[in-house]
Parts: sequence; structure tokens; C-alpha cells
Amino acid sequence: MTVLGARDLNRATLARQHLLDRTTAPVKEAVAHLCGLQAQEPQEPFTGLWSRLYAFTPDRLDRALTDRQVVRTHLMRRTVHLVTDDDALAWRARHDTMLRQRVLATYRRELAGVDPDELAAAGRAVMADGRPRTMAELVDAVQGGRPGPPRRALGELLVAGLLPMAQLPPRGLWQTKGGVRNLPMATWLGRDVAPLPDESHEGDQGDDPVGQQLVRRYLSAYGPAATADIRAWSGVAGLPAAVRALRDELVTFRDERGRVLLDLPDAPRPSPDTPAPVRFLPAFDNAILGYQDRGRIIDDAHLGLSVAGLRAVLVDGRVAATWTTDGPRLLVTPLRSLSAPEQEAVREEGHDLAAFLDRGIDRVDVTAVRAAIG
Repeated sequence: MTVLGARDLNRATLARQHLLDRTTAPVKEAVAHLCGLQAQEPQEPFTGLWSRLYAFTPDRLDRALTDRQVVRTHLMRRTVHLVTDDDALAWRARHDTMLRQRVLATYRRELAGVDPDELAAAGRAVMADGRPRTMAELVDAVQGGRPGPPRRALGELLVAGLLPMAQLPPRGLWQTKGGVRNLPMATWLGRDVAPLPDESHEGDQGDDPVGQQLVRRYLSAYGPAATADIRAWSGVAGLPAAVRALRDELVTFRDERGRVLLDLPDAPRPSPDTPAPVRFLPAFDNAILGYQDRGRIIDDAHLGLSVAGLRAVLVDGRVAATWTTDGPRLLVTPLRSLSAPEQEAVREEGHDLAAFLDRGIDRVDVTAVRAAIG
């Protein structure tokens, strides 16, 4: 079995994430290919798309949100993602159990004694009037002035675990601040969430078309990858059956640790010597977070930055710096020594990013090397 080294996997990931060459695809098509963009920080997807789409402008994502082509919702790993309307409706039921379990595990003590099914029914009854509500407003309406569990825990269970909700614009629009107003996804999109197939046929190879679609789509955007990577990206534990059903149409490799990697036969796997341009990634980018083993793109010593909300800079395809803005400056903090040509490339891409951000930034400063962020 062919062994793929870290650079092989790195270049494959960059190619599929549109980080080797920007794509001219429309926003909805790009979001669909990427299986969504992590979006708990509302402005971050704009940078993620700018780094991946040729001549991207913020109004393109704004239109996709207001035209309901893409939607903000809790999905993979119980985090807020920006996904297409079609994927939100097709994938939500497949994530339901995970979403509910993760909220209940987080607030186990606070939610002791709460019947999730009764709470969901009460929440649906409140939202049946079609009026968008904040989480606090929904909790108030459900509780009806009666004492109950802590409001935060109850609200999280309702909007992130039990009810398929969309977070409505202006939340997530360019340079716009707006609180979260929730509306049932089916109401916002005008179509019902797709139900799961009849569980009475569990065990048949054809009984999990959504799971199989998730595996194919994940490999298209992230492969080659191990089943543990698929689980880490999605948060869904029940995909091994879908993988088994697809094995005959997939190819396999091994990584340098000996893990079996799955892939689509015709997916791009560029040469490890393919040049990789500097790219600026937003906080919580799935190019980093979308794997259990992130060694293809980030060193172990710096894994902490990916979950701490620090923005990353890719140099030669790997995380080599963090970046932030400070008034008129875009600050780049290297995680290793950068050569003079690397610093020049970082500054050039940084100036382009500064122009895109449109915040009066006129300097790109590369600071001293930062210590490990493990």
C-alpha cells in the first residue's frame, strides 16, 4: 500500500481547499465543496473565502446569506457553521443525536430532570408563529415565567441541540454587528429538514445515504483521510457503516504513522514539490480543525493556536505564523524563522488582505518569532 508523507497530504489538502489556487466558483458552490465554513466568529468566513476565491468581495457572501443560499446553523461538532441551504436540510437529521448529546453532556448537572422531547415540543410550539427570537426570548416563552433550569443551559439545548435553527441576517453580514435571532430552518428556507431513512433497516448498506454523502463530500474537500479524521470533523460517531458501504469505490493509502487513509480515486493529489503560496486563514479554519491528525498542516508544538481562536498564516503550505490587526497595522507573528523571500511573500499577501479588510490598514509588520503554542 502506498505511503503518503506529510507533504503529500499537505499538498492534497491545499489543492482541495482551494489554497493552492483560488477558484472562480460562486460562493454557494465553494461553500458546498468545502462542506461548510466554521463561523462562530461571524466575520471570519469572509477571510476564509477571500483566501480561496478569485476576486472575492464581501457582498457576494452577504447576498448568499440574504438570498438564503447559505445559512448559519449549529452542525458539525456542535459549532456554528456556514453551510448551503441544501446541505443544512440534508445533513441536520444525521447530526441530531450528536448535537443533543453534546449539549446534555456539557450541561449534565444543570439539565438533570429535563425531558428533551417535552422541551423540544414546547420550543416548536413557541416558534410556530414564525417570529424570529433570541435565545433568551425563546427561553422566556417556553418557561412562561416559571422557575426552571439555568437559562443558558436551557437555551443552548433548545437552539443548538433540539430545534434545527437558522441564525438570521444581519448576523454574519460584512462588518455588521447583530445579535443572534433564531428561526426554525424549515421556516427560513421554506423546506423541511430531510428525515433519516427508516431505522428498522439499519445494517443494510443502502440505509445511510446521508452518511455516505458526508464521507464522499469530506474526502473531496479534505482527503486522503482516516476514519478518525472524518469523525473529528463531523463529530458524528456512526459513520463506519457508511465507510464500509463505500469501500469498493474508494482507494486506500497509509500515512507515515501507519494509519489507513481513504480517498476518492480521481481526487487531486499533487506532487509534494508543488509550490504553495502564502495564505492567510481565519480563526477556527477547517483546513486545520477538520482532522484528528493535523500534522499535515500544523506542527504539534502549535496545535493550541487552532483551538484558541488565533488566525494562521500558511507559508510553504504549513502554519508558520499567526496574524491579527491593530489599528492601521496588520501584525504577523512568526512561529519559526522566516527567510527574507518568505517575509516578502507574507508582506505582499498581507497588503492584499489589508486592502480586502478595508479598515484603513496601511502597514504589514512581521514581529519576532513567537514561542510554541501547544
